[in-house]
Amino acid sequence: MTDELTPETPDEDEQPIKQRKNGLYPGVSDELAENMKSGWADTELRDLQPIEQAPNAARRRAALSARFPGERLVIPAGNLKTRSNDTEYSFRASTEYVYLTGDQTDDSVLVLEPTKDGHEATLYRLPRSERENGEFWLNGMGELWVGRRHSLTESAALLGVACKDVRELADALKEATGPVRVVRGHDAGIEAALADKVTAERDEELRVHLSEARVIKDEFEIGQLQKAVDSTVRGFEDVVKVLDKAEATSERYIEGTFFLRARVEGNDVGYGSICAAGPHATTLHWVRNDGPVRSGDLLLLDAGVETDTLYTADVTRTLPINGRFSDLQRKIYDAVFEAQEAGMAAVKPGAAYRDFHDAAQRVLAEKLVEWGLVEGPVERVLELGLQRRWTLHGTGHMLGLDVHDCAAARTETYVNGTLEPGMVLTVEPGLYFQADDLTVPEEYRGIGVRIEDDILVTEDGNRNLSAALPRRSDEVEAWMAGLKK
Repeated sequence: MTDELTPETPDEDEQPIKQRKNGLYPGVSDELAENMKSGWADTELRDLQPIEQAPNAARRRAALSARFPGERLVIPAGNLKTRSNDTEYSFRASTEYVYLTGDQTDDSVLVLEPTKDGHEATLYRLPRSERENGEFWLNGMGELWVGRRHSLTESAALLGVACKDVRELADALKEATGPVRVVRGHDAGIEAALADKVTAERDEELRVHLSEARVIKDEFEIGQLQKAVDSTVRGFEDVVKVLDKAEATSERYIEGTFFLRARVEGNDVGYGSICAAGPHATTLHWVRNDGPVRSGDLLLLDAGVETDTLYTADVTRTLPINGRFSDLQRKIYDAVFEAQEAGMAAVKPGAAYRDFHDAAQRVLAEKLVEWGLVEGPVERVLELGLQRRWTLHGTGHMLGLDVHDCAAARTETYVNGTLEPGMVLTVEPGLYFQADDLTVPEEYRGIGVRIEDDILVTEDGNRNLSAALPRRSDEVEAWMAGLKK
């Protein structure tokens, strides 16, 4: 990292450019400042074509307009977040903003202004770095520091929406009249400008609506989810090929290997990768990934590639690190596989959303009774939820732009709703025997198994988007052996 510069005396009408306290240059001479203003080629991009998702985003905005006629709607992308001192985390735009625009630019805001015929959409964004005031080379967010931004004209061509300077938006919103709603939690400055115009209840209605709008995926979204899954499959293959190196180091080697695939073929991982070896597999969200990888143990790998358009996969496989399940590992694994099969069979249009969870839990409860780990009958176990000591979590969730997509949707349209074609969800039963669980035989302790696939509800049933990854225990062993040749 290098130090920004600062002009000695910025004009009164210009925002001062912040200087690091211990920067090596105390200022900028008038001669250098003048020199930096000129001698630059015209780099405006012309004849740009709209991005692929532009027409889909336009349809979504039209549907949103119809739902809230006569109201001003404000959807921010969000701001950079400080990681440490003067460095920031990589930016990830808000899901609502991406869904309605296809854009991912920090500090941007979509505003739908009500008209007599619906709404007029405007994207407020930062324009290109200015040459006149030196911002392009003196400001830490300037073009020479973090890269070129699109001009407002370029952005309008790419996104199919009129674009204006976001630095004018807060003042404009303060003067706005009439009903307003904003998606909260992403841009404190925009929320402050609207503080006396919005209510928490009305804003929550907007957030809930945008969450429910994503329940049914369109063809573009399904294609992106399949792309994410396909890259994820290759990431799992990458991991199997380097398990010997992970044994020589730690779970971090697995995490880094999968991350490389995610960055090469997509934007990032869709969530913190769970690379849980041995007893760590019994911790549901083990993301420290700092433990040993030992032959004879199981590796629970729960990971997903996020595409450049921010749709994520979410897949889990539990793999024998040495390539072969022990008898007990296989017994537990096969029970989870049987539960997943039952859950996946229940995914079809017209079924209750809860059906796949109930079907999987029943199988696991039956196994636990059969193994003598809990007293039956099975109906009693399910009624009291006794199986949850070892199954712990729900059997799946919606998937899309968020790994736990549509999370703000009303209960009656989500977990108490009905499956419809175009929904994408995970089916992921598991059994987890904690290392300190004295209620199970010692040989069970420290074994955790989860199998997770991404399932599209179709007109006549379902399609497993992640079917390219083997699931049956014997197929897993054969697949691993083939990759290690």
